[in-house]
Amino acid sequence: MENLIKYIESRIALTQNDIDLIKKHFVEEEVSVQTNLLNAGKVERYIYFLSNGIVKGYQNIDGKIVIQHLVTENDVFTSLDSFMTETPSLDYYETVTACKLIKISKPDFDILQNETKFWGLFVKDVTNEHLSCKLERVKDFQILTAKERYLKFLNQYPKLALNVSIDNIASFLGMEPQSLSRIRKQVTF
Repeated sequence: MENLIKYIESRIALTQNDIDLIKKHFVEEEVSVQTNLLNAGKVERYIYFLSNGIVKGYQNIDGKIVIQHLVTENDVFTSLDSFMTETPSLDYYETVTACKLIKISKPDFDILQNETKFWGLFVKDVTNEHLSCKLERVKDFQILTAKERYLKFLNQYPKLALNVSIDNIASFLGMEPQSLSRIRKQVTF
């Protein structure tokens, strides 16, 4: 829980009452490797904070797995549309490693949203950060070569490069695994 509180405090000031509310409305959970947290067609019931481990988010598009998210510790993830509208998700979320999660349910999220000031500020800040990352990712696909995208990935996410399969990294970077293998052979450290 301390990781989550530090994460929130790095963005906004919290009172002791705010911290007590966080502890009251969030639940800690440990899950093993390859645990399905969400399957397409199901309604997302939680927003997760990943305290430790790696999670992948993907969609099955015409039988092809497309990795859209590789989440590392100290970050927030969910199928946002499904969570907010309580409609079936198109997304799957699965643990890549054993994970320590801290999660909040929709009813508890709504309580914090309606009864506190800090929660709305925090949600807005995280949403803006994630939107900015999405926009940067789109830009990268438009202007960077596959090799440049991989080098940027290595620089930004060295832990992912060591712990996520080549197939998943290739999908996340928008290339075939064979192409990534060729690029990796070209890259020397």
